[in-house]
Amino acid sequence: MGDEFECDITNVAHGGVFVARHEGRVVFVSDALPGERVRVRVTEASKSRFWRADTIAVVTPSAHRREHVWPEASVVRAPEERPGGAEFGHIDLTHQRDLKTTVLHESFERVGKLALPNLLPEPVRVRGVGHDDQRNGLGWRTRVRLHVDASGRVGPFAARSHSVISVQSMPLAAADIERVAPLGARLSGPSTLEIVAPGGIEARQLDADSPLVVTETVGDRAFRVRALGFWQVHVEAPATLTAAVRSATDDALLDPQAANLDLYGGVGLLAAALGDVGGTTTRITTVESDADATDFAAENLAEWVGARAVTARVDRYLADQRANASASERSRFRRATVILDPPRAGAGKAVIDELAGLEPAQVVYVACDPVALARDTALLLQHGYRLAHLEAFDLFPHTHHFECVARFARD
Repeated sequence: MGDEFECDITNVAHGGVFVARHEGRVVFVSDALPGERVRVRVTEASKSRFWRADTIAVVTPSAHRREHVWPEASVVRAPEERPGGAEFGHIDLTHQRDLKTTVLHESFERVGKLALPNLLPEPVRVRGVGHDDQRNGLGWRTRVRLHVDASGRVGPFAARSHSVISVQSMPLAAADIERVAPLGARLSGPSTLEIVAPGGIEARQLDADSPLVVTETVGDRAFRVRALGFWQVHVEAPATLTAAVRSATDDALLDPQAANLDLYGGVGLLAAALGDVGGTTTRITTVESDADATDFAAENLAEWVGARAVTARVDRYLADQRANASASERSRFRRATVILDPPRAGAGKAVIDELAGLEPAQVVYVACDPVALARDTALLLQHGYRLAHLEAFDLFPHTHHFECVARFARD
């Protein structure tokens, strides 16, 4: 722990770190780039198979290295004084997407034991959205969480730490948020600050239990949601994912009268996208464990007479449908289109097994983690589905995260 040495970076790994080897051991290094030689300091040596380390100096830089978009996160600062949340901020924006594309393909190969070029006729690449290229991937975050430590210092946590880092800027945040955030202030702590800039209102700081309800607009449709409830954090993500779900859905397989589902449905954003494809008679049930979100979904989907919003855990809901569905209900499930938008951990085996048991005609899977998507893809293929469509979107510039929209058809 704390050892320092030089090493050559050979690849990118999932999680925003980079791969090196030292004395036969894999080392996962932060703040580096493939092709670079860096000096690192070991931060974790408890595992026998790998270590973790921070870059403390760049010996031979990559041609894709740039000045960090967040000065406080620059490699010139001590690792423990760098805020987390912009782990790709030192990389050219186009090359960030190249690295994310590598992570996507390697996740399928390593976790799913699948080669994407063998599954799809067109190559899959992570691509930018909206106005990010013009803004160099800055100013997209509409929600920010800051922390106040016992001494009153305000800021984000350091990477993989609960140490608060005082900062003077937040370049990934919408300008309105940066204006409102109490950067450089001293407050009574410890506490957490939620700062949001939802559609239609100025940025403001909210308490964790704030009941404020806001209206988010996507195209010509309005969605009511609690200001601190789940909503896509990138200002252009809701419109991007709405268009992606519409595009991914095979119209020939979409039966508006089937038992269509929106699983992990939130406030109904993606159910509305499917409803736009199927028309005003579309029947769709959103399933969401958060009762607050379910109430908003019922309101937001009111224009579809056949829309329902159910508060339930997805695994339990699917198991109940499998156990109790009548013959006619099973027929409606077999004709169904299912949207699957799970949290970062993915749907997992229990949910995939129950879902596949209902035999829907197609599954449109919105994924925020490539490893979880790769695992769940392998599970769906085992159940007789094929991967028919896959797109990837850089909805989190200057971080390692990205979003995928896949479609699976019953083979």
